[in-house]
Amino acid sequence: MEFSSKSLTFVPNKNECLMNRQYLFALLCALMLAWMPVSAQEYRNPVIPGYHPDPSVCRVGDTFYLVNSSFQYYPGVPIFQSKDMVHWQQIGNVLDRESQLPLKGANSWLGIYAPTIRYHEGVYYMITTNVGNGGNFMVTATDPCGPWSEPVWLKQQGIDPSLYFENGKCYMVSNPGDAIWLCEINPKTGEQLSASKKLWQGDGGRYPEGPHIYKKDGYYYLLISEGGTELAHHLTIARSRNIDGPYESNPKNPILTNCSRLGQSLQIQGTGHGDLVQAPDGSWWMVFLAYRNYGGSYHHLGRETCLAPVEWKEGEWPVVNGGLPIDTLVKANTLPSVSLEKHLEADAVDAPTTGAFEWLQLQNPIPGNYRRNDTMAVEEKYFVRLFPHGSLTENQQPSFAGRRQESACFTLETDVCTKGNVEAGLSVYQIHDGHLDLFVSQKQVALRCKLKSIDYVVKSVPRLRKGSVKLRIRSNGEMYFFDYSLDGKKFHELASMNCSLMSTEVAGGFTGVTLGMFAEGKPRSGYADFTYFHYEEK
Repeated sequence: MEFSSKSLTFVPNKNECLMNRQYLFALLCALMLAWMPVSAQEYRNPVIPGYHPDPSVCRVGDTFYLVNSSFQYYPGVPIFQSKDMVHWQQIGNVLDRESQLPLKGANSWLGIYAPTIRYHEGVYYMITTNVGNGGNFMVTATDPCGPWSEPVWLKQQGIDPSLYFENGKCYMVSNPGDAIWLCEINPKTGEQLSASKKLWQGDGGRYPEGPHIYKKDGYYYLLISEGGTELAHHLTIARSRNIDGPYESNPKNPILTNCSRLGQSLQIQGTGHGDLVQAPDGSWWMVFLAYRNYGGSYHHLGRETCLAPVEWKEGEWPVVNGGLPIDTLVKANTLPSVSLEKHLEADAVDAPTTGAFEWLQLQNPIPGNYRRNDTMAVEEKYFVRLFPHGSLTENQQPSFAGRRQESACFTLETDVCTKGNVEAGLSVYQIHDGHLDLFVSQKQVALRCKLKSIDYVVKSVPRLRKGSVKLRIRSNGEMYFFDYSLDGKKFHELASMNCSLMSTEVAGGFTGVTLGMFAEGKPRSGYADFTYFHYEEK
């Protein structure tokens, strides 16, 4: 460094100038990297936890869109967006009107089965099956957030329909007759333009379903699920030079299964029903459903959306996760990470009639049985008022509003006040004949267990004072704990129940636990006021 005797300023020499430039450049790069999304070396499954089965995905530009089946719940077919396939944000529900989603008499064996989402020439397409209320249909939108069109009903039946577009034609595949069948349709009218043709029956597993067609390197690839959506669920793939076959099986099928010696001890099981997508950087990925066991071979959170890396070399078969079973922790070079907001707290002031997309109701809700207090009048301090319509077990449009249980460990709390001959509170709900209900009536606070033919009050305490009662449900993944507070300050544990009671293996059903407010009783027999609904994951 050289100093001037006149000005007390310094003048750097050439070497120092070069060093300073290099330092500034390195500093600038470091700052840019700190702000830019970076790729991680691992991620955790599930990427969308809780009851989010049968995922289907498409990419438009640099954004991925994903949909799930919804069975008896309203609204139907939740839709998510992501930039990196790991972080997902719900942006709406595809079926949000009764005209799109008739659910009369639906339970968790009926309603909306596996959907497929595709994008073609500026239009988003969602195709699915309403089992018990119409069969296969399709809706469209120019914005994935909606609104989506009225249903276009389709002739070819079977479940899990999918679409493939090529050269101005639209093809549909589904599984009538215990095999995968193909036909050409008019995507605007739904008219079937060709006879249905049998493509493939899989590699011997039962229930060949969930078909998707892709074209790569001159081959048409047909990805399906086999084995039933349970322990033996797995994915197989075949290919052909012609879209209508004949299709040859991959000699290394199944391309994904955890029902094996290598996978049998993992928490994740029931891997299947997948969909492939290519990222902007050329990498391939698969979304698929799986479930996590808790307390042995039981799963109560439902079938969840998981992610696996795929290697797909030119002219060769795709290899999922290096040919190995999938686990909760996956070692892979992910896409640049972009975190998105996730709604954990769904306070009743936001819904159930409007607000957060995560809210669910059973079948088609009766609008007059759900009331929001937008004024918060002094004499009516409630956020949501529920009017009863029978019981959860009767399953005829019961008054229920809740959300999916997305974490094994959580706390859910509310404050409820009943008027008239009504029972109301919080339900751990798996299916109409499998639920645990913490409720308040005129005379008691009680926990009721409904499990198939078993229906009894586990424990109760007298309701010694009028006014509201605080109710709380906690879980550590093994047990549910049911608490109450009569004075609004101190909670007391009423009872605890094993989570396995609400598992698919015990209670049955195709979905997973949802947690919600409910009111039971005869119509016009009274109502229940809920001051808040606070859900927090641990």
